[in-house]
Amino acid sequence: MSTLSKEQVKEIIKGNNFQSVADVSAYLKDIFKDIIQELLEAELEAKLGYAKDNVENKNTDNSRNGYSAKTIKSEFGEVEIQVPRDRKGEFKPQIIPRYQRDVSGIEEKVIALYARGMSTRDISEQIEELYGFSLSTEMVSKITDRIAPEIKEWQQRPLEPIYTFVFIDAIHYKVRDEGRIVNRAAYVVVGVTVEGSKDILGIWIGDNESSKFWLGVLNDLKNRGVEDVLIFCVDGLTGIKEAINAAYPKAEVQRCIIHQLRNSFKYVSFKDIKAFSNDFKEVYRAINEEVALEKFCEIKGKWGKEYPYAIQSWANNWDVISPFYKFPEEIRRIIYTTNIIEGLHRQYRKVTKTKTMFPSDSSLEKMLYLASMNVVKKWTQRYKNWDRVLSQLMIQYPGRLENYI
Repeated sequence: MSTLSKEQVKEIIKGNNFQSVADVSAYLKDIFKDIIQELLEAELEAKLGYAKDNVENKNTDNSRNGYSAKTIKSEFGEVEIQVPRDRKGEFKPQIIPRYQRDVSGIEEKVIALYARGMSTRDISEQIEELYGFSLSTEMVSKITDRIAPEIKEWQQRPLEPIYTFVFIDAIHYKVRDEGRIVNRAAYVVVGVTVEGSKDILGIWIGDNESSKFWLGVLNDLKNRGVEDVLIFCVDGLTGIKEAINAAYPKAEVQRCIIHQLRNSFKYVSFKDIKAFSNDFKEVYRAINEEVALEKFCEIKGKWGKEYPYAIQSWANNWDVISPFYKFPEEIRRIIYTTNIIEGLHRQYRKVTKTKTMFPSDSSLEKMLYLASMNVVKKWTQRYKNWDRVLSQLMIQYPGRLENYI
């Protein structure tokens, strides 16, 4: 609802020769300045207890003492105001505190622009273009640094005691480290609650994978309250299986089928990939493990001599591929691929596509955290047919879910 009537708006238009949007903006800037000025005068009047032109009602030994000029940054650009003073120096304005010079909400805007993948230089230029005052790239960086405590709190927040599925995958970036450009992996962990909702449990930035590294990540989850996980869905991350077995010995480890298929393609000639892939459909679409093994043996006989490493990769990982076959279609659809994380990675790439390199691990962490918060806001729906999925999980893993539902 408009704060002005149509008649008032018409009077404003009539009394001002607006020729452009810039003229309207200039008018609003003047109005903003006048309102702030009046509010400051009203504050001092309330402090002293008498109006400027009404000294008869003065009941204090304090009095007005002129003005101090002050330039503030607002959404209308830089505005110069006159801050009234009192003789005793006791007046402390509330509408614009003494040391505040920015009333534009610019910090929130800077962080929002950073979350969309804009560089500090681009943000600086856009702020100047939009609001008419400059903001150095160093200041932009300092503003975004202020979310560091928020990131720390988020990364250490308490988690649910149990997750039905936990997906783990990595996305890689280049980061400057002590003058060198190094490769960094951002390891993302996403959990699915017993209600069927998704959440990003954390992001860990490192330069290598090992059982020790993953055990640290999993112990972090335990220390934050995660007592049990039914199924871990993972890519072929080095050391992850051993770490899961140590930290969550009851958990099922499921290799992402689509990643396993892609991994085996590395050993297959391009001309045969389509036929090879079509043959393996009979393996991962099999109704149970027995049928899957039969089909795998047939494929081994057909392709084993020509592409032994491709076939061997399936054989070596069968222990983390085979759990797939004991589940119905609803659960298979969830664990067939780490799509949930790959979709998240697409969002990360969207906001980092202009970044060939990050100046530090913390700058990478800031960008991924802000992008994550934007993604999580959109995760409002639970998995389709979740009631049926949950019923199946309760049968497959008796006694592990009942206390949490």
